[in-house]
Parts: sequence; structure tokens; C-alpha cells
Amino acid sequence: MSDSTARIVESVQALAALPGVGEKVDAAREACTQLRWHNALRRRIPEAAAESRVRGARASGELDGARLSVEIVRDLMRGAVTWHDDPDPVEQVMRGVIAATAETERLGPVVLNAPMQALARLHTAAAAGLVPDSELGRPRLDGEDCREFVEIGDAPPAAQARERLRGIVAVLAAAPSLPVPVVAALAHAEIVTARPFTRGNGVVARAVERAVIQAGGLDPTGVAVPEMGHGTGGGPAYLGGLTAYARGDAAGVGLWLTHCCDAIVAGAAEGERIADAVLAGRLT
Repeated sequence: MSDSTARIVESVQALAALPGVGEKVDAAREACTQLRWHNALRRRIPEAAAESRVRGARASGELDGARLSVEIVRDLMRGAVTWHDDPDPVEQVMRGVIAATAETERLGPVVLNAPMQALARLHTAAAAGLVPDSELGRPRLDGEDCREFVEIGDAPPAAQARERLRGIVAVLAAAPSLPVPVVAALAHAEIVTARPFTRGNGVVARAVERAVIQAGGLDPTGVAVPEMGHGTGGGPAYLGGLTAYARGDAAGVGLWLTHCCDAIVAGAAEGERIADAVLAGRLT
């Protein structure tokens, strides 16, 4: 392990040791372990994981203010219906959400072995059609701004955002030595607060979290729905956790980390409901 990696590991481990975080990490691990041994997941993981991505995309879109029924999202993801030629704002957002959530299935270990490549792929999926093609898959350049998540404060200058993006990449690369729920939570919050892209940061952040939870072995089945967990308390609770993180103090960071662990627990419970439906043959 290089000196720089050792420093990153030490810093993240210190955050994982904040009051109350360790217990929440253990709860997230236990919830995902329980989900992993569900009877339906012995032979029908692909079916359950596909439905998890449907529900995850729906929940992620709702956190961005775009609401579609789960039935419509399911049909869009399996190609049973197509987008309108002139999509309204909700469809524009949801098209990126669905594409990015679907892309997590194909990322596999790339998100930890080649994090920058994974981020570029997710942003290209999330923001296609929303920004000029020249802005897809790359961080903001000097002079480019982002007007997302203004509730938590102004986006940092592009140079600072790029530096923080490099920090995210370093944490993801060090994931094998760190608690997966904490790595996923930090990647999520750093992308939102740094806003390295001109648009689509929230969608990318939630997709990265889903990918890390699976690739890191916390939920290898990919059936948990962390996006739904983030929406359990509604948009204000989600933004409140991110606002606390953005303060940068120990209490705020700890609040966000515990929020994310709770979201994983709730997402695993939703995964169990999906698995129950798959086992019963009533997933429609």
C-alpha cells in the first residue's frame, strides 16, 4: 500500500469511527446478509436485480423531482414502451436516471478498479440529451458552473471540484481496505457537494452508491434498493443529510453516514419484498 493510499484509508477509518457510525455499518451489513440468503435469490437473482433497478430508478428520479409510476419505469427499462419524440422535463430527467441505473449492471468491478472510467460512463448515461455532447463524461472546466443542489450551497469552482473528484477516485480505489457502506456514502456525498459535472450529479452519485454496494460485496446480488432508502424520509430528509455533510464538521459527516447506512437497511428490506414477489410469481 502506498503512503497516499494509507493516508486515505486512515482518514476514512477515522470517519467510520465517529459516534454511532460503527453500529449503523453493522446493521447495514446484517440487512444485506439477510437479503443475500433469501430463497428466491438461489436461482432468480437476475430477475430480482432487474426489478431492483426499476425501483431504484424510480426512487432516484423522484429525488430529482421527476415522478413516474413504477409500471411505466419498468416498461421503459425493458423496452416495452418508448420515449416521446418531444419529451417533457420529467421524461428528460428520467431518461438519464434510467440509463444511469441500467449502466450499473454493466459496471461490475470497474467502479472500484477504474473509478474515473465508471464515473465517465455513468455521467454520459445520466446527462445525454441534457448537456452538449462536449460536456458528457468529463468534469467541469474552468468557467463552467453547476446550478444543481443550490439548497446545500453554491457549487465550488471547477478546479476545486476536479480536485475533489480525484479524492473520490482515490477513496473508491482504496475500497477493499474500508467499510463498504462508508465508501459508498462518501462517494455519494462528495459527488453531490463538489458537483464535478455541469448536470446530472445527483443521478451519478446515487448510481455510484448502488454500484459500490454491489461491487464491494455488501450486496453482491444487486437486489437492495438504496435509492428508495434515501427517499424513505422524503426529499427534505435526503437534502438535510447532504446539507449536514456539506458543513464539513464531524457531527454533520456522521449524520450523513448514519443516514446512508439506514438507507441501505431500508433498501435491503425493499429487496426482500422484491424477492418475496419473485418467489410468489406475482412480480408485475
